Amino acid sequence: MRALKVVLGLVGLVFLASAWPLVLFIRADPALSMMFSLYVTLGVFLLLAMRNPWENRALIAFAAWSSLAHAVVMGFQAFRNMVSRVELAGVALLVVIGMALIALAPAPAVATSTTASTC
Repeated sequence: MRALKVVLGLVGLVFLASAWPLVLFIRADPALSMMFSLYVTLGVFLLLAMRNPWENRALIAFAAWSSLAHAVVMGFQAFRNMVSRVELAGVALLVVIGMALIALAPAPAVATSTTASTC
């Protein structure tokens, strides 16, 4: 659980740091700024999830799978020369984030069945 909290903190801070490019690109590339705003927001909630990761399993799963989905789209765009190949560094970072969160995500509680016989 400690490793997950460290990863949540690091990922939260990385996503929160995207506030800087959000401000830089707000006029030049509004769509990019809008995407960064989602990551800043997700970063805040990942930092809050550090308190009790088990209660925030859905948020952690969303952060993991959305990071992997973003990496797939960005990777496809880079290999099709739709965006610069420099973007592959971001792809690698998002894959590492997604895989780390999936690997460390808390498992759902196992329901124990109690059998009560009623007559």
